[in-house]
Amino acid sequence: MINRKKSNNGYFNSYSARVAWLTLLLCLLIPVKPAMALLEVDITSGNIRPMPIAIKTFDYKSKMEKKYAVAIARVIADDLQNSGLFKVVDNKAYIDTTPYSKNPRFSDWRVIKVDALINGKISFSKSNQITAEFKLWDVAAQKSIIGVQFASKHKSWRRVAHLIADAIYERLTGEKGYFDTRIAFIDETGTKDKRVKRLAIMDQDGRNLVYLSRGKNLVLTPRFSPKKEELTYVSYENGLPRVYMYDIKNGIREIVGDFPDISFSPRFAPDGNKIVMSLQRDGNSNIYTRDLRTGRTERLTNTRGIDTAPSFSPDSKYIVFESDRGGSQQIYVMRADGSQQRRISFGKGRYSTPVWSPRGDYIAFTKLIEGNFLIGIMHADGSGERILTQGYHNEGPTWAPNGRLLAFFRESRGKNGGPRIYTIDITGHNERMLSTPNFSSDPSWSGSSD
Repeated sequence: MINRKKSNNGYFNSYSARVAWLTLLLCLLIPVKPAMALLEVDITSGNIRPMPIAIKTFDYKSKMEKKYAVAIARVIADDLQNSGLFKVVDNKAYIDTTPYSKNPRFSDWRVIKVDALINGKISFSKSNQITAEFKLWDVAAQKSIIGVQFASKHKSWRRVAHLIADAIYERLTGEKGYFDTRIAFIDETGTKDKRVKRLAIMDQDGRNLVYLSRGKNLVLTPRFSPKKEELTYVSYENGLPRVYMYDIKNGIREIVGDFPDISFSPRFAPDGNKIVMSLQRDGNSNIYTRDLRTGRTERLTNTRGIDTAPSFSPDSKYIVFESDRGGSQQIYVMRADGSQQRRISFGKGRYSTPVWSPRGDYIAFTKLIEGNFLIGIMHADGSGERILTQGYHNEGPTWAPNGRLLAFFRESRGKNGGPRIYTIDITGHNERMLSTPNFSSDPSWSGSSD
């Protein structure tokens, strides 16, 4: 469980406090070239052969250590398996019982066709500190290719497991892991005509749920700061939508500019010092930026239509947004100063909610065509459009910080239907629903400026 503290605006997750005492004691990236190739995935065709790996329950001495040894190995296995890039071999097939202090019997692992092996040990101190260390072994080369040790208070054992999974993922794929991340979203309860919507936050696997608002006012579109423990979101207080900032560490919120008009669709710039958003004036909606340090507001678009849903490129040089200035919702790109505005979507249907990948290579979007809602990606110039998934009502894509996955929400049909958050790989494979206690919508992944 995570620490919770009550504030005037609800509960917040004391995540920064956890970071302060979660200490990386050792990280040895041993310069051994593995015999196995790093996982290579054809993004266009989506050909993925999950790598078979084995994760032994970590060694332990006491009953308390056993509890964490089993749990940490389980979380690591779930993280890697759920990525779609790895197949965790059932531990009932394991033959080798060699302790962590000795080299594995590699022939036993080759028999069950394992490419990579993870083993480790857990120790527990009287001060309630847990230490977890592990090694990642290349079975074919019969060598250790990474060794890492983490220490933390025992209440943060799940985060330790996620950090270990991240280290393994990065060593085997060449990409940053995304397991030690969180997702902000809107928790929804009640009937369709009387929904109570609360600002919430959880780990990327759906655990450690914390509510940041009580549901008194309608809240929408939470977005993480890429650098800080902050969120922007829209709240309908006194019936008027306003953009707010929420400091997760201190449970403090403040309005972003006291504008006389409606403001919505806020997102942070990659450096976290600026917000781009829409302001509605005289029936028109245009794109503005707000410098959080100086308070300066700058107008970027000036049309008679609706310009909204802006998102910065990861280098901060461009902004993608949606506009109906040409008669229907389409995706446009402009420079960050508002110049060189150009349309990039030209397929059939209407396009909305564009978000730039943290890698800069793709823009994700929602597409409505013939009553179907689709989630897709395209290059920054509009080329290479590909649809990843479709359904009754899909919307609101958000990128994992490594640019490998998207989260989005899907509304189910029927009187008792409602939205749920899903994730999908950019190959269009491995679609999964995140487990949340209630309906959930408007996801935003931490560590990304989308």
